[in-house]
Amino acid sequence: QVQLVESGGGSVQAGGSLRLSCQASGLVYCMGWFRQAPGKEREGVATIATDGRTTYADSVKGRFTISRSGAKSVLQANSLKPEDTAMYYCAVDRRWPCEIRGDFGYWGQGTQVTVSS
Repeated sequence: QVQLVESGGGSVQAGGSLRLSCQASGLVYCMGWFRQAPGKEREGVATIATDGRTTYADSVKGRFTISRSGAKSVLQANSLKPEDTAMYYCAVDRRWPCEIRGDFGYWGQGTQVTVSS
């Protein structure tokens, strides 16, 4: 069992930045961030493997950066847009490959990001 604790959400104006953090209770191969806006399906944002390889959703490429240090992952979200408003979830998985998919094994409780225009 892996516990995840997210932090760093909040409210910002369009064009602003937020830094989301996820602390896992142990080292896991793949760490990812997902988001779900009201009335929409959950979507993947970014993933990072223990070797540093990353994947990003097209909607956030060039604006968001995922990084990790051991069991901690950070999602730096810059140039935020109102459409980035969502509950952001950290998730981890032990399986290869480390890429955006919906069946990660462990999920955090989420942290809210709200971007106003």
